[in-house]
This record gives sequence, C-alpha cells and structure tokens, in this order.
Amino acid sequence: MNAFLYTLAMRMASPILLKLLERRARKAGGYWDIRGPERFGIYKNSQPVSSVDDQQADFEVNAYRFQFRSPVWVHAVSLGETRASQPLVRLLLDQGYPVLLTHMTATGRDQGARSFAEDIGAGRLVQAWIPYDLPEAVEGFFAHWKPRCGILIEREVWPNLLRAAKKHQIPMVLASARFSDSALKQANLLGVVAREAYQSLHSILAQSQQDVERLQELGLNKIEIVGNLKFDVNISMNQVEMGRIAHAHLQRPIVTIASTRDGEENLFIEAILARQRQVDSDRKLALKEAQAHAPKQQVKVNRHCDTLTVTDTDISAIKKALYVIVPRHPERFSEVEALLRKSELNYVRRSDNPSDEQLMQADVLLGDTLGEMFFYYGLSDIAIVAGSFADFGGQNHIEACAVGVPVIVGPHTQNFAKYVEDAIVEGAARRVRHPIEAIVLAHSILEDAELLHNMGQAGKQWLALHQGVSQRIYRMIQPLLGNNHS
Repeated sequence: MNAFLYTLAMRMASPILLKLLERRARKAGGYWDIRGPERFGIYKNSQPVSSVDDQQADFEVNAYRFQFRSPVWVHAVSLGETRASQPLVRLLLDQGYPVLLTHMTATGRDQGARSFAEDIGAGRLVQAWIPYDLPEAVEGFFAHWKPRCGILIEREVWPNLLRAAKKHQIPMVLASARFSDSALKQANLLGVVAREAYQSLHSILAQSQQDVERLQELGLNKIEIVGNLKFDVNISMNQVEMGRIAHAHLQRPIVTIASTRDGEENLFIEAILARQRQVDSDRKLALKEAQAHAPKQQVKVNRHCDTLTVTDTDISAIKKALYVIVPRHPERFSEVEALLRKSELNYVRRSDNPSDEQLMQADVLLGDTLGEMFFYYGLSDIAIVAGSFADFGGQNHIEACAVGVPVIVGPHTQNFAKYVEDAIVEGAARRVRHPIEAIVLAHSILEDAELLHNMGQAGKQWLALHQGVSQRIYRMIQPLLGNNHS
C-alpha cells in the first residue's frame, strides 16, 4: 500500500473510526474531544475560555499567554505511555526546554495534567490532542506548534504524521520502542507506506534486542538499544506508605490482582471462591480433629496463610486473605462490580473509602480508582499481574517490583517478554498457567516468609540494574534539542 491508498482508506474509514472512538469515550468517561478542532489540526487564535464552569476549560491550550515557542514534542498516547514518559519529560523541563505533550486518550491526558500541574501553570508544558492521521490535520499541527523535534513513546508510528514531519524537517525519534510480532505483521500488511514511515525516523531507540531484530526485518538499521522507560518508574512513596499503613491496620494477607482485562476477572473470582471452599473444608476438618483428639486444648492450623485457631466448641481469630482486584481500564469498573455482585464474595469499593472494619469483613477490595497503583502495591504482600491470563500480551509488572512486591504472571506476556523472563531468572517473579494456579502459588509464597522477602528484594535489585533509561535517551537526542531558550 502506498501513501495515496493509505490516505484514501483513512478518509473512507473515518466515519466508522470516529464512531468507534466515541463509543470508547462513552465507556471510559472523561473528556476526549473526539470531534474537536485540535483533532483535525485546527487551533484557536484567540484567548481560550477560562470559566471553571466550562467542562472544556481544563483542557484548552493557551499557548499564546505562555509565549510557548519551539517546544520539544513528546507524544504519549495513553495512560501507560504517559506514566512511562514522565521521567524523560521531567528531565527536559528541568533542563529548561518547553515541552508539548500530546495524547490520544483522556486517561493519558488526565495523568499528564496531574503529573505536570505546576509546569502547565507556569507555561513550561502544554498539553494537546494528537491530530488524526490525515494530511490536512497533521499539516495544521506542525504549522501551529513548530516543534524543534518529536519523541514518540514506544510505538506511535503514523505514516502521514511522519511524512509531514519530514516535509517540515522536524527530526523524529521513536523512544523506548516496542515492536511486537503483531506490530511486524501490521507493518508488513501496510507495506511501502509503513516502511517509509519507519525509515523517515531520525533514530529508533529500542527496548530490547528482540525489538531490534523485528525492526530490522523492515530493513531498518538506525537502531540503538536503550531499554524500557518504565524502569525509570516514578514511585509515589506517599501512596506506598498509605498502603503499608492500611496493611498494618488490617493485619491480614493481601493479594493484589492488578491490571485485569475482559474475561480474566471471572476466572479470578472462581479461583478465589475455590480457594475459600478449600479453606472452609480445612477449617471443618481442623475443628473435627481438635474435638476428637484434644477437646480442651487450643489447636492452631495454618493453611497457606489463612490462620485458624479452634477449640472444642469455638472458632476464633480467623484471618482470611483480602484480594484486591484492579481492572486495567476504568470503563470496566462497573462491569467488574456487577460480576462481584453476582458472586458469593463480599466486596467493597475503594472509591467508597471503606473503613478498616469493612475491609476486615470483605473478601475483595475493588480497585475502582485511577492513579493509585502504588497505594495498591503498598497495601499488598504479593501481586498477580494480569492481562497475561488471556491473550492480551501482559501488563507492566515493573511497578510492583519497584515497591518490592513479589510478582506472579500468566502465560501470555509477549508485550513484556524479555523483562518478564529477566524478572523470573532474577527471582523476582514466577509464572503459572491459570488463575487458580496463581492463587495457590500466591498463598504458598505467603507461607514462606523468607521466600516472600527474597522475591521482594530481588525485584528491587533487578529494577536498579535497568534504571537510567531517561538519561540515556536524553543524551542521544541532545543534538536535536538545540538551545533550551530558542
């Protein structure tokens, strides 16, 4: 497919693509501005609306008030990329460069607004929507912002966008580049237009050797390995400490099942119920044995960290695990709650700020809040990182390792293949095939205090070996940046 046919296909598909985006926006919530002028490369030349009552006021771009010129453009499509790019953006800002930060999704934009609120207020950073990949939209984008260079995070390669950048002589870098087998298939399907887009890049800074090898299959050779930006994770120690305090209050084992995707929650709910049925069976057996063999003696049983104390007539001091389920996408919070409501599990929602007493009675805490992942990991004894128990390619396990929380993953981790294998080799993570196995293994590790501690420490040590990616990227793009006051 050449550039003409690609653009024709984009124009013909636009009505359908816009409707799909609008449907996604309705499910996800937040302000997406799907049909707004910025999406089509049209920018206001007048002072934007500043009324706090206007829903769009928080998202208007006011570059004129800031005298915002010749920015370093960083594109972080969604939440994960925005969080990953934060250390690099902070480095650029601290060196005095103005930064234009663009997004496709509302969650990405909201995260950027929270992370850089002070810089936005001072005019050092401006947020905008990425334009759709239509010639007139990308032309309008470059004509308006005139960036000195562009940094695309992980995999955002759009043919018309890169053609326009080349035309305007704006050097483009693909940083922390991730190129999966499916991305290679898509690029081969697009043919010439994809190859031209990748070849127009000034440089590609890849995450791993596997990414390099796949990119080389497109005939590319301007590739350097710098690592994964996610290793430069910006830990919210305040959130971690809040989680640890909550854990100390509860004094019960806590297993976080993070970044679940569609279909996985049901599997984990069934696994938790199976676990609880086994615990109840063990409890009855322990009570029966206590009554038969030591009617006046207190008997203590420990099965996979569900501690049980019984006498001949009483069961007391039961400590069952609390499971924290955190869906990957906020639009699915209500869907997951409906699954929990139908189950036999007692659950509470994080958004309701449950009391310690409510949490002591709950089987499941539904993590239905945004931007609190470090609270959940601080709360946890062990983390099961989902998105890997169905064929979604896995989710980021690095944040859990950064906090010193042992990790369990499923079989489908191709999006983080090298890093999952490294974490397993270093002793920070384990792999299983099914959610039931994950729950069983989690409790087995919880039983072994030494193993639990060693896995947590291994995660921190492994992370330390791979940090500094932002600094490496900054050094490699420095020739493109020019004077930080230009």
